[in-house]
Amino acid sequence: MTQPTLTLNDGKRIPQLGFGVWKLADEDAPETVGLALEVGYRSIDTAAAYGNEAGVGRAIAASGIPREELFVATKLWNDAHGTDEALRAFDASLKRLGLDYVDLYLVHWPVPQRNAYVETWKALMRLREDGRARSIGVSNFTVAHLKRVIDETGSTPSVNQIELHPRFQQRELRAFHAEAGIVTEAWSPLGQGAALEDPVIRGIADKHGRTAAQVILRWHLDLGQVAIPKSQNPARIRENADVFGFSLDEADHAAIAGLDTPDGRIGPHPDTFG
Repeated sequence: MTQPTLTLNDGKRIPQLGFGVWKLADEDAPETVGLALEVGYRSIDTAAAYGNEAGVGRAIAASGIPREELFVATKLWNDAHGTDEALRAFDASLKRLGLDYVDLYLVHWPVPQRNAYVETWKALMRLREDGRARSIGVSNFTVAHLKRVIDETGSTPSVNQIELHPRFQQRELRAFHAEAGIVTEAWSPLGQGAALEDPVIRGIADKHGRTAAQVILRWHLDLGQVAIPKSQNPARIRENADVFGFSLDEADHAAIAGLDTPDGRIGPHPDTFG
């Protein structure tokens, strides 16, 4: 599987399609991630909170794929905000993964009530400087959170990983990302499966001879975003990787744009979660 990459604002490159492992049990990670790597995924997205970094690390070690060909991302959990806490948490993640560095390290949530995300971001800047986190970014940050980080540190996150799917398209946030040079990465890119049953999506899938999941992932890629679908089903893992042989037309994109809804959010709100 040869897939496109996007250039981050630090000059590094990120594959547009990654493999997500949320809710994947640690004991299942070696087999499931191993299959994803076998199918052709080269980008794996995990997090301290997922409890499966060790299993992901075992899959990477067993794959025999040269480390430089892989893009591994993990995230700092909400209980580790602050300078020393973040540095310790990163060391623990790296040890569980069994790696010398990660390609991307993200602040998982801003947790604004703790008011420590700027300090935490400065800790990530140190990790980037010493090379153990090649690129750094955030997850679930709003425009206000991003502006504060940029204004107070002079450093712009490379990535903001956010909930993004046809029913929750985050246009304002995506526009700010484009203006600031931040890559948009979609978690729950399939809307946790809900969008797969949408008649508009199914109609576009029939038109192209593709599945609903393939249409939605193609939509993300066409918009210039990174998508990280997750599945434990071997057939779906293969299906989700097979999205590079077709593209959507203007009518398809217009139809999907019409699915956006104000109450489409599935996950918690970044202003209150944590």
